[in-house]
Amino acid sequence: MTVVDTSIADQPRYDCRDAYVETLAELAHEDHRIVGVVNDSVGSSKLNSFRKAFPDRLINVGIAEQDMVGVASGLANGGRIPFVSAASCFLTARALEQIKADVAYSNTNVKLCGMSPGVAYGELGPTHHSIEDIAWLRAISGMTIIVPADPVETAAALRWAAAVDGPVFIRVSRMSVPQVYPDSYTFEPGKAITMRAGNDVTLISNGTVLWRAMVAAEQLAAEGISARVLSMPSVKPLDVEAVVAAAEQTAGIVTAEESTIAGGLGGAVAETVVQHHPARVSILGIPEFAPTGSAGYLLDRYGLSPEGIADTARRLVS
Repeated sequence: MTVVDTSIADQPRYDCRDAYVETLAELAHEDHRIVGVVNDSVGSSKLNSFRKAFPDRLINVGIAEQDMVGVASGLANGGRIPFVSAASCFLTARALEQIKADVAYSNTNVKLCGMSPGVAYGELGPTHHSIEDIAWLRAISGMTIIVPADPVETAAALRWAAAVDGPVFIRVSRMSVPQVYPDSYTFEPGKAITMRAGNDVTLISNGTVLWRAMVAAEQLAAEGISARVLSMPSVKPLDVEAVVAAAEQTAGIVTAEESTIAGGLGGAVAETVVQHHPARVSILGIPEFAPTGSAGYLLDRYGLSPEGIADTARRLVS
């Protein structure tokens, strides 16, 4: 896979919610079964244009997340393909029992779209941060978990999800990110993408942090450190083969994600390494209830800037 441009930090930035609503509308035009279900989050999900185009195919249950997931499950049982759109912190926390029982355990064809995940709502504090969503959904059997890195991957993940039967969770970022994939990109579950080859250390990332890992690799290259960069949009299923190869072929692995350090991408990678090929792993993420502050400030605070990722890699290889 060839990335759009090596100077990724200088590229224009995009809100992945725009790709989300555009793609959802395209899918709805193609398939009458596709509907949206929201929790009074039409504006924050940028679904106003979808509501205008499909007024009878957007169900707003109000601020009732458990009901929202239950309604989506009922729609799926009736032959519809519901895309549930809500702030990830409320979708996955308040409705976790319904996600477990009504969606995953029942193997219902519901697509859960966690909007504005991670620390996107930085100034609203820990109640609105969604750093645990990946960890607790990973513990639920049968749930595919996707963390797209840019608008191209967001659109590709939605198209894939619409075409498969079964539960899917997709994070949809509101934090502006550069485009890192070519327009021809196609999402494939359980597959990592090599964004940069390298033999000294491996950086594994996804979501809003991937481009930062790519910049970190550029910084390391200037110092003579060859960093492999793996994009891991599919947290579950995980590309075990790519992780084991990184453990075997480089001095160690640094994972970087906009998520808790317990049970997210880093946890999945560490579990794989310890079972298949023990190696050094450094997990970068958010280790606590993050304070109030802008998303950029919070990422920098926890070492998720390009400089922070590069510094962790330096310590690992030394």
